[in-house]
Amino acid sequence: MRLLPALLFFLIFIQTANAQVLVVELKDTISSASDEIVAEALNAARSEDAQALVIILDTPGGGLDVTKSIIEHIDGSPVPVIGYVYPKGATAWSAGTLILLGTDIAAMTPNTIIGSAQPVEVTSEGLKPVTEEKIVNAVVALAQDKAKQHGRNVTAAKDFITENLNLNAEQAKEANVIEVVSPSVEDLLTKVDGMTVKGKVLRTSGAGITYYSPSVRLSILELLSNPILASLLLLVGIYSLVFGLTSPGYGAEIFGVISISLGLIGLGFSINIAAIFLIALGMALLLFELHISTFGLIGVAGIVCIVLGSILLVPIGYPGLYSPQFQTTMLLSLLAPAIVFGGFLAFAIYKMMEVRRRKPAIGGIVGDTAETIDELIPGTTGYVRYQGEYWIAKSEEKIEPKTKVVITGKDGPVLIVRKSGGLSDRRQVKI
Repeated sequence: MRLLPALLFFLIFIQTANAQVLVVELKDTISSASDEIVAEALNAARSEDAQALVIILDTPGGGLDVTKSIIEHIDGSPVPVIGYVYPKGATAWSAGTLILLGTDIAAMTPNTIIGSAQPVEVTSEGLKPVTEEKIVNAVVALAQDKAKQHGRNVTAAKDFITENLNLNAEQAKEANVIEVVSPSVEDLLTKVDGMTVKGKVLRTSGAGITYYSPSVRLSILELLSNPILASLLLLVGIYSLVFGLTSPGYGAEIFGVISISLGLIGLGFSINIAAIFLIALGMALLLFELHISTFGLIGVAGIVCIVLGSILLVPIGYPGLYSPQFQTTMLLSLLAPAIVFGGFLAFAIYKMMEVRRRKPAIGGIVGDTAETIDELIPGTTGYVRYQGEYWIAKSEEKIEPKTKVVITGKDGPVLIVRKSGGLSDRRQVKI
């Protein structure tokens, strides 16, 4: 019987030693990329059987629909979620406050602030507070429901929206808006150790901490979701498109279409639809490049569109639907053809530019010998092989295939030839 307490202590020690906590950061504006980052991190935490997921918040706010989606991900996750306003000086205003209220355990670092959650709308004059009761009441109901769900101050949750209430860490703890005030992630995990969340007793003291890094796709999406960059891309794209349509031949219209597409993605346009549009646009540009004589600008733009569209198309933001191995395979299957074709096109463009830089050498061609591939009949054209290349040629006499001929002139891209008469051919030819 004396061995039983020792055995239980040993099992708890082993469980704590193997425990892992995943940490993901939500900084800057809450956007569609933030939604997918949280979903992806929760999926990873569940796959790794993590003790908890810590969401570090330092944000001025963001979209209401995205915020609701993030809260739904938190509610539906079997992994306990800890909201943590960090580091010192950080803020979780507006959408950040709502997300904090929706987490299973809410925590703040000293000298951080939450609040100012009144909805606003973007107008030509800047940000304008929303006063329409239908919208305000809906947000109030959401905040109060989350506060009540987790046993927090329902009145403060309402005041965050209707009165733009702001609280620092100590005030929020005293008002029962948060559960923990902690200066660091390690200290936070020690303080929440032993709490029961979602029917699970947390064993986080001394647990290993892993900081979650978003995938390449979500990193690109997060960059594009920056409101300033997205608006700039949209504005530059519109002006480039106008310039390209009024002054064709410089490729500005192609850049404009790409810039507008990326700007729309950053502003929340459907990612899958935009990705498919980019891939289709890239294929069209590549086909167009193969049928016209350009310096490769359109072809390069096509490759860029296909690569970006392929990255944004891979569905890795939906937890439980795709394994990491499948996602990697899918990403490679989309990118590999684009990279291979891009390399081939780059080589073709290089050879084309090499030929264009070469000085005209009509005198060097005239007098050289070639070999007919097709039968040449006066009044028609056929192919001849000259220095390993196929050329269109014509002759004033009938010449059989596989016959040595002499180039006597050039009519545009068409060689003028006659049957080879021997070593004196070059001397007899005059330019």
